[in-house]
Amino acid sequence: MAQKNNPYVSFTQTVDRAAALLGYERSAYEFIKYPERELTVSIPVEMDDGTVTIFEGFRVQHSSLLGPYKGGVRYHQSVNHDEMKALAALMTLKCALANLPYGGAKGGVVVNPASLSKNELKRLTRRYTAMILPIIGPDEDIPAPDVNTNEEIMGWIMDTYSMMRGHAVPGIVTGKPLLLGGSLGRTGATGRGVSYILRETRKRLKIAEDGCTAAILGFGKVGKEAALRLFEDGVRIIAAGDTSGAVRSARGLDVRALAAHVESGRKIAEYRDGGVEHITNEELIATECTILIPCAVSDVIDERNAASVRAQIVVEGGNAQMTAGADEVLAQKDCLVIPDLVATLGGLIVSYFERVQNVQSLMWDEFEVSRMLRNVILRTYDEVWEVSRRNNVSMRMGAYLIAVERVCTAKRIRGIFP
Repeated sequence: MAQKNNPYVSFTQTVDRAAALLGYERSAYEFIKYPERELTVSIPVEMDDGTVTIFEGFRVQHSSLLGPYKGGVRYHQSVNHDEMKALAALMTLKCALANLPYGGAKGGVVVNPASLSKNELKRLTRRYTAMILPIIGPDEDIPAPDVNTNEEIMGWIMDTYSMMRGHAVPGIVTGKPLLLGGSLGRTGATGRGVSYILRETRKRLKIAEDGCTAAILGFGKVGKEAALRLFEDGVRIIAAGDTSGAVRSARGLDVRALAAHVESGRKIAEYRDGGVEHITNEELIATECTILIPCAVSDVIDERNAASVRAQIVVEGGNAQMTAGADEVLAQKDCLVIPDLVATLGGLIVSYFERVQNVQSLMWDEFEVSRMLRNVILRTYDEVWEVSRRNNVSMRMGAYLIAVERVCTAKRIRGIFP
């Protein structure tokens, strides 16, 4: 039985609505709902005390219509099969939306990485890589960082794969360290993309810099980078939260100090500063502000807490942050929602740049990477904005209309084998 707030169910329902607006018969788009390949693996890891723990892992490959599979690997205790299917499918639509030559994939391991030592984490990563190795490759499926994974973990995946192949294969992953073929500008690319989109949105909605405020739920790679960029743009960050709790200040948080606090390995709940109050994440979601940016795990905003949202703009800084019910509630409140399909494109776009550099043995400087990122993400944003307004639909539905049409057109051109 489908779980409540199941992100895969939300995805398929939204695809159905987009296909109806496009006038498609079910046979023309039904394939989008199903992954091409799914792999579930058991990962035995020898712990530091000599015992062996079995972890469950996944790699879901949704579509290879437009190119190799592409998608992140997340380590989190909430990872599950339906979440992987939903995120892999969303990645297919993201690639189509941004006109990138990729299809979607997603991987994950059910684990709380904070409970592992570094050596245990390394052994987990290497064994997970070995277990999914038959279906990944630089021309088949290219993993990338996601929740609780980083460039060091991508380096371990690259090394494991390379050892199995007998030579260095830098193109097996993106988001890896620079010395192993990573790209300048990859770190923080998703948060940077969020800031580019918000800068453009504020301009289009004529939101003055003075008085513009933001609350950010999730202060990891995306949330922290977005907060710093928005702070530089003159936006007052009045609330920020992570899994431990949240802080709020009407006069604005010292974002640089908060970022340094988090980078030192401490939680937001441990942050202290004059005039800062400690609140729950539910209270953060209900904070009155111009911009609310959820960038946490899936479905943090549902129809229950969406009613308490008092933001003018909600930007999904992470994948599948909202349920379909939450979308409906926010639409009734006349709140502009910038969906994950658009808002989280920054990391994917720079991952594509990294692969191009690996294949062609190039190295672009960070200015060039940022310039190209801004061009691609704003071009995509502009297309979604225009389609949503022309069809009088939400930006999420506008993004789905573009992406579903492109994927279905590719399927029609390629046909069905044999």
